[in-house]
Amino acid sequence: MQATQSTEKPRYGLDPYAEWVSREGIPVAQGMALDLFEVETADWPRIGAKGAITRFRGAGDFCSMFVVELSAGGSTTPQHHLYEEIYFVLDGRGSTQFESADGKRRSFEWGRGSFFGIPLNAKYRLFNASGSERALLATTTTLPLMIKVIHNEEFIFDTPFSFDDRKGKDEYYEGAGDLRLVGPGQNIWETNFVPNLLDLDLPEWEDRGKGSGNINFAIADGIMHSHISEIAPATYKKAHRHDAGAHVMTLSGGGYSLLWDDGDKDFERVDWTFGTVFPPAEMQWHQHFVTTNEPSRYVATSFGGIRYPTLEYRRRMIIAKPGEKQLLSRSAKEGGSQIEYEDQDPRIHELWLSEMRKAGITPKLEF
Repeated sequence: MQATQSTEKPRYGLDPYAEWVSREGIPVAQGMALDLFEVETADWPRIGAKGAITRFRGAGDFCSMFVVELSAGGSTTPQHHLYEEIYFVLDGRGSTQFESADGKRRSFEWGRGSFFGIPLNAKYRLFNASGSERALLATTTTLPLMIKVIHNEEFIFDTPFSFDDRKGKDEYYEGAGDLRLVGPGQNIWETNFVPNLLDLDLPEWEDRGKGSGNINFAIADGIMHSHISEIAPATYKKAHRHDAGAHVMTLSGGGYSLLWDDGDKDFERVDWTFGTVFPPAEMQWHQHFVTTNEPSRYVATSFGGIRYPTLEYRRRMIIAKPGEKQLLSRSAKEGGSQIEYEDQDPRIHELWLSEMRKAGITPKLEF
């Protein structure tokens, strides 16, 4: 059979997510790192509120972050979609209302520092409780993955199926949860809503550095990864690396991070305060430094959680075999993804000591 050459323009190398972003027609903030309080928002007809889309250099292919701004007394229009979504409240106070397929409604009130997940395809709305101040939220989503795989916008936003197994217990919407003790760096807090991430007790994870704490989340029984970590005052964590897409957001404290790739002569630096976000790029070394007398917390959201790693690489990285450390906290000399203090570039410690002297802070980490 002889093929007939088509006169239509060939379709190849397409990026359905990038095309979707262009069609939405709202501001797109780009960079290695962003202060979300400085991101420009505009009316977003899809959600009935203001919003912006971020495009981070190290965001990878699976997740994205949106910024949502609710005007005083405002709300979003009813939403539901076939991608997962985890929210963090940057500013303001309000509430979220869910509606199940059977008509049952659940709601909870949130404020600055709250963290919550939207069960897959659940109908929901966000409401600003203030009549005079805006509310500002950041949401990490799996939309890039879903729209690239399905490449059908109508299916993603208009499918009526109810995932009843994702709703979770009623108390998960009241700030309660179930603590699953797996091991340092692998412990899980299962819930749908955390009233304030700064109030959450964190189990120790000293493999990452003395005084460090950490807990992983299983939010709305989803496939997304999220964890919160704390760095002790006037110290810093060990360098580590992993796959792209971990949207790291500072919650408290002050300091900076260094990022570099194998073979780089110099470091890239990100100074951070509350609301700063930066996803390290694929297998890029990064290290977090505290330059205050207060501990620093950050939350990271990405793809492939400890419950559902989804990818075999993620499974090997974050889940330890019996009697072994997970790759994420195993020394690079042993095939892992962490640089021990004694093996790090000497310039790293000297730079931090210089920053501590400038700040008049006594270092609590000496070699």
